[in-house]
Amino acid sequence: MIESSSTFRSRWLLPAFYLALLAGGTLLFLLIRSVGETETPVGAAIPSGATAPSAHNVVLLHVLATITAVIVLGRLLARVFHYLGQPAVIGEVVAGILLGPSVLGAISPSAMHLLIPDAAADPHGRVLAALGTISQLGIVLYMFIVGLELNTKMLVKSAHAAVAISHASIVVPFVAGAGLALWLYPHFAPAGIPFTSFALFLGVAMAITAFPVLARILTDRGLDKTPLGVVALSCAATDDVTAWCLLAFVVGVAQANVSGAISIVIWAAIYIAAMLFVIRPLAVRYLQRGDGRIPAGTIPGLFIAVLASALTTEAIGIHAVFGGFLLGVIIPHDSPISRAVKLKLHDVVTMLLLPAFFAITGMNTRIGLISGWDNWLVCGAIILVATLGKFGGTLVAAQLAGINLRTSAALGVLMNTRGLMELIVLNIGLSLGVISPTLYAMMVLMALVTTMTTGPLLAVLWPKSDDEASDETPAAAAAVAIVHES
Repeated sequence: MIESSSTFRSRWLLPAFYLALLAGGTLLFLLIRSVGETETPVGAAIPSGATAPSAHNVVLLHVLATITAVIVLGRLLARVFHYLGQPAVIGEVVAGILLGPSVLGAISPSAMHLLIPDAAADPHGRVLAALGTISQLGIVLYMFIVGLELNTKMLVKSAHAAVAISHASIVVPFVAGAGLALWLYPHFAPAGIPFTSFALFLGVAMAITAFPVLARILTDRGLDKTPLGVVALSCAATDDVTAWCLLAFVVGVAQANVSGAISIVIWAAIYIAAMLFVIRPLAVRYLQRGDGRIPAGTIPGLFIAVLASALTTEAIGIHAVFGGFLLGVIIPHDSPISRAVKLKLHDVVTMLLLPAFFAITGMNTRIGLISGWDNWLVCGAIILVATLGKFGGTLVAAQLAGINLRTSAALGVLMNTRGLMELIVLNIGLSLGVISPTLYAMMVLMALVTTMTTGPLLAVLWPKSDDEASDETPAAAAAVAIVHES
């Protein structure tokens, strides 16, 4: 069959045009290049504070490499620690420490500097600054999610037991930490830091409980709906709110003189009152008008509100993370917008942004600074005081609330979980210069030890085969009824 002329032209015309296009484009560029090479640029000045594109590329390269390394190693270690009955956050924290100066830096500094360049390669610390910015955004959003997960209705209804137990688990370790500061202050406080700021911060660091990690431990063991789990979650949630308010006060004191601290506390109290009694009712009314649907533009508006709240608390002087947490608290935890945001945001924050925080934590943690038996004795004393303070305060208060001894002991073990929340507090203290790098390393180890011992001790006190109903006390049963009602 003879091919028609039009078909024949269509088969060769387009390829010929394509080849001519490439050849013509190349020749024209070479011609332009030959003319342009004869010109000399005047040389515009680079604006002050700007860096060359290559510098930005190097910073981005190191930041991406560091976050990738922490994510990969953190995921691998999370699986290992999960197999050992530990929460995933332990693996992620350990990953940051392994990639930092404590392990990789000690074995091969050049390998560590492939992730974080040394001062000679990065004299202005742009890589650490970039990682720090990402990590701060990550913890602001993480604390926002923590706030969303709080059931404030449950806290109000169970305040008679949860508040008493929770506050005992804060006051006792806080006072114990402040007492320990008498011993630690001459040796581990940075120069120029007043004893009051140091003692207040050490007390708060001892008093923290990690609500998200505690909730995950209870869920993994199937205890979250049991009497023990309900009381523990109520206490931990109350602990979170109280401890972060206390931290806001401590940061205000650390950042200013007495008159300045009073001003910060007053403004913080005004802001908290405005958020709880003005913004929250408006937010609830706005979210209820959608009949279960999320009004258009709500999610972008919510993210703007998170950043604005964080900006406000940072401007007041109580750190941006408190603003993120407070905004999460005022959003009803069971609303469609809360569920949607947690679903969309949780994995992005925990798997992508928080690794930058773990990297910063690892770079700041220098286990080698804890040298000599005397320093390790101090580290052991910190762990002992933190554990006894949390466990003892919770145990005594739970007993007084009418909860039996075994459940009270299990509550004390659970409230001793510190996890990521403790690391956030410690990084705030280090950035403010309230604690020294050596004490920071000791406190990081305390956070790891107290979190890692929770699972094994709980398994001893509360084996999975136990019948939960057999240990149900009146106070615990009432707590369960409250949750079902809410």
